[in-house]
Amino acid sequence: MQSCLSSFSGYLPRTVVRGLALIGGAFMLAACGGGGGGDSSGGDSGSGELVVNAGPDATVTENVTYSLSAEVSGGDGTYAYNWSASPSLTIAHEDTGAPAASFVAPSVNSATEYTLTVTVNDQSGNTASDFTIITVAPVNIAPEASIDVPEWDDLPANTFPGGVEIVFDGTGSTDSDSTASDGEIADYVWTQTDGTNVITGVETNLSTLTIVTPIANDAQQLTFQLEVTDSEGATDTDTVTISVQSETETLPVVDAGYSQGVFSGEVVILDGEASTSIPSALPLTYTWERSNNVSSSSALASFATSSQIDDSDTLSTFAIAPLVSSTTVVAYTLTVTDGNGNSVEDTINVNIRPMPTPLLNDTGFLQQATNNALTEAQQNEFPGQDGQRGADIIEQNGLIEKAGRGKAGFDFTRLNANGDEQDASADTWSCVRDNVTGLVWEVKTDDGAFQDKDYNYSWYSDEVNGGFEGDETGANATCLLTNCNTSAYVQAVNAQGLCGFYDWRLPTHHELFSLMHLGIADDVAIDEDYFPNTGTVSTEPLWYWTSVPSADGVNSDDAQNAWALDFDSGVDNFLNKSSAAKVRLVRAGR
Repeated sequence: MQSCLSSFSGYLPRTVVRGLALIGGAFMLAACGGGGGGDSSGGDSGSGELVVNAGPDATVTENVTYSLSAEVSGGDGTYAYNWSASPSLTIAHEDTGAPAASFVAPSVNSATEYTLTVTVNDQSGNTASDFTIITVAPVNIAPEASIDVPEWDDLPANTFPGGVEIVFDGTGSTDSDSTASDGEIADYVWTQTDGTNVITGVETNLSTLTIVTPIANDAQQLTFQLEVTDSEGATDTDTVTISVQSETETLPVVDAGYSQGVFSGEVVILDGEASTSIPSALPLTYTWERSNNVSSSSALASFATSSQIDDSDTLSTFAIAPLVSSTTVVAYTLTVTDGNGNSVEDTINVNIRPMPTPLLNDTGFLQQATNNALTEAQQNEFPGQDGQRGADIIEQNGLIEKAGRGKAGFDFTRLNANGDEQDASADTWSCVRDNVTGLVWEVKTDDGAFQDKDYNYSWYSDEVNGGFEGDETGANATCLLTNCNTSAYVQAVNAQGLCGFYDWRLPTHHELFSLMHLGIADDVAIDEDYFPNTGTVSTEPLWYWTSVPSADGVNSDDAQNAWALDFDSGVDNFLNKSSAAKVRLVRAGR
């Protein structure tokens, strides 16, 4: 037996060893008798059966280069080698006539076996193969733990008030050799290693740790540790220590709200927020103050120098923007004081501009809306409403000097039959000049003459009409003219020379709407101190024609309708041109 086995150089091929294990001495007897050894096939080499040995099994670490080599005996002495792997590997084997080859061990998360098989052929057609098992073991790089600590306004790093919630963030921890694209950490464990216990009952195996700082007579120091574990079992830790202020050192938190831009006389919303995390520091007190950088060199100096803050010791209030002659930044400061005597302040800047000369009237609406009601009270929770902005509120606050008079922000002057100004107390007048828009308006009468309030007209125009002139006869209308239409009425008023003017016309939509006083809830939507005889509020709309044809109601590209305004509801709509509606004429303008 020894003389027979000694004919193999080196070690036995794996296939021969397996054969020995399976059939015992019978194999050795056959081999000593001249039979073949190993897995082989092909022709007769004449120099012994072809036998190959792929080498011993081995264990290597990931990313290293491992060399392969096979030993061959028998055959005709001229060999071709082919190496393959399962699972697949990239094998470097430049010379297939030589047994040497190599591969780079791949990166793995756990020990992984690769079967490397070598197949050998000789020129006589003999074939033999053998395999070796190479185990690739991972080289684990430990993860890196990292704790991100939030910053607290106006306090040094890692310093916090008492009684506040803090979130420590461990998501910045990484595992550089993780196969996951985000370097995923398998496990997080938080512990507290020093200071008053604040993590009892707190979830400590998440990527973040949420605590509430303790409230105590003395300042505290708390230390926390984060241990992270990667998917291969390696760990790392990071530690952070925070300082917690005592209850008397902990300041209240104050936010004065948002900066704004307004005109002189408009509402400045002062809507602050304040809180304390220390129950014993309650109640909080509040004070609003305004900077004193506003000039008082005007006829309304007393307004400019007054504080104009409605209620300076409440958290949510308002101020009236002071009178300025040029754009001015005015600061409003909220000071909050707690029960321990700590005071904190915050400031908003309000950019105040002089009210420009208006070219269009405001709406007259001064009420403000809540979710379910209208009120005269300031509504800080619903900012930017009509009742907080514009000429009407500025007039209410005394910062509009009018050329004439009128309700809210409207500014009218009465004119007599010659077009001259009349005193506001005059009993009779023929026209009204709007000092905002520059328009001069007809005043309706109640004398049965052709300007009487009870007459109405169909819409008719032979010029700008949308392709359809309208109803010339005015069959549905009532008046003293032969044809009760708008064009005929314009001609009649110009022929008369109302107030000394001969250029009267039908107003545009925007011009007529500029007379609307939407703040009058229980009467016609116009200042009747200047425009009496407008009509009576009833179940029917109080329509007045404009000069604008409507694209609605088009037939064969011709506009059958024209726009009209309802001085009862304040809405607009289009009416068929044959409808009967009232007319108020206008002239001039800016």
